Amino acid sequence: MIVVTGATGSIGRALIERLDGEGEEVLAVLRRPADLGCEYVLGDFDRPETVGEALSAGDRLFLNTSPWPGFVRGHRAVIDLAREAGVAQVVSVSVRGAAPGAPLAGGMHGEVDDHLRASGVPWSILRPVGFMQNLLTDVRDGRIYGSYGQGRVGYIDTRDIADVAAALLTRPVGPDGTYVLTGPDAPTQDEIAAAVSGALGREVRYVDLPVPEMAAHLAGQGIPEPFARDLARLMADTGDGRWSTTTSTVEDVTGHRPRSLAAFLADHAATWPA
Repeated sequence: MIVVTGATGSIGRALIERLDGEGEEVLAVLRRPADLGCEYVLGDFDRPETVGEALSAGDRLFLNTSPWPGFVRGHRAVIDLAREAGVAQVVSVSVRGAAPGAPLAGGMHGEVDDHLRASGVPWSILRPVGFMQNLLTDVRDGRIYGSYGQGRVGYIDTRDIADVAAALLTRPVGPDGTYVLTGPDAPTQDEIAAAVSGALGREVRYVDLPVPEMAAHLAGQGIPEPFARDLARLMADTGDGRWSTTTSTVEDVTGHRPRSLAAFLADHAATWPA
């Protein structure tokens, strides 16, 4: 059995679709009922025992949720329960550059990654960069706002993350490993805006803001101020090239190249938010 958490997110949905297409037995763990085309049980990381109840000896666990204040505690507890249940493998979604003490979700993921490595359960940690799917909400009134300057980011389509997870979860359990996942290219925000403009047939422009202004812009959208400041600073820090390098990991694991930004835009042009 492959047990999938975070099943209603963009990675989880793509993973379940892929596993279902391959005839795999899948069990989704959901906070509330949802039609995903597979069997599911209700479970909540705030009550880790409800997730642990879904696990049995020999299962493969896909571990993925959005960050929240109890993220580290909940994930650590589920990893411990997976060990106690005799789970055969945990494939976990982290972020590139994760480390304890890192800003934003990178610090949380870093703590969970360290706990998983020390757990004794066979593990694979996926470390993607920014998601192409986030571009669907980043464009507002024909503008993309940020503090990236000319920093480059190797954005990845979440379907490729799901493809890597599916490959690792369905082949014989191999050596433990950390997989840095990127798209095939690392464009600047100006290049992304130009590509979006071409795909949508209307002008989209990137607006680069100083960190304080970007933090205020994010706060104006309802993002808590401390988080908004850290996020704007992280955008500016990409100018040092930390997210500009791309990897061949998607192709190495799945046998296919990661989807390009142009392919992503073509697939979503008809459903892009107005």
